[in-house]
Amino acid sequence: MSTPQIPRVLSIAGTDPTGGAGIHADLKSFAANGAYGMAVVTALVAQNTEGVRSVHIPPVEFLKEQLEAVSDDVTIDAVKIGMLATTDIIDTVAEWLGNTHHGPVVLDPVMVATSGDRLLSAEAESALRRLLPDADLITPNVPELAVLAKRKPAETWMDVIDQAKTVAERYNVQVLAKGGHLDSTTVYDALVSPEGEVTQLEAPRVDTRNTHGTGCSLSSAVAALYPQTKDWAQAVAQAKQWLTESLRAADDLNVGRGHGPVNHFATLWAAEA
Repeated sequence: MSTPQIPRVLSIAGTDPTGGAGIHADLKSFAANGAYGMAVVTALVAQNTEGVRSVHIPPVEFLKEQLEAVSDDVTIDAVKIGMLATTDIIDTVAEWLGNTHHGPVVLDPVMVATSGDRLLSAEAESALRRLLPDADLITPNVPELAVLAKRKPAETWMDVIDQAKTVAERYNVQVLAKGGHLDSTTVYDALVSPEGEVTQLEAPRVDTRNTHGTGCSLSSAVAALYPQTKDWAQAVAQAKQWLTESLRAADDLNVGRGHGPVNHFATLWAAEA
């Protein structure tokens, strides 16, 4: 029996010097879920576990050179897209996607900060909406889903599902609706198809303040697992289980004074112990 190909997964996102979010979390998530990770940087972010201090955007010409350098040489089995920041960046990524052979695309639409502040200008938000149909799966949190659905943030899980159905149909894309922002002891997620089919998952809420980068990590895990499973529901279920274990072990780390990262390699380290 031949050895299965280890998937080669590309992250297109911003940085996090403390390693909990952005491409740093993406690369850890890829590795923890059996994939070889690569990364193209869209923005250099000065941040830590307590917050973002500043953002530096390199020229889009350099972004294009990074993308072409990877795709000219390496077969890309899946793409995860995170922070895009500006219209020029979004348009550059969209052009590259249209001109390049690549695997399925998982898009984490970074639009709204945990504080509720909008992270994109109106022009960039419109450009991101145009990019959504190029993705196979998008993974918005509750505030981001509300922006995409052009509604107020959902207060109940049924409202989340309803908004996800609207977005999935409107942009012809699968939506991984996430209920982590809701106040409940059980965290619900659901895979929603453009046809309105709903596959729901649930897990107990983990009592920890160390949740920095959970959105980045979950979407990256799904991107890593789909080429191995060839099934979105299975990839999402495995990614959610992995993230739950990573959250349960997050307090074992001692990273920063704010909201620390999840423990990406907890399952692997426990198996080796």
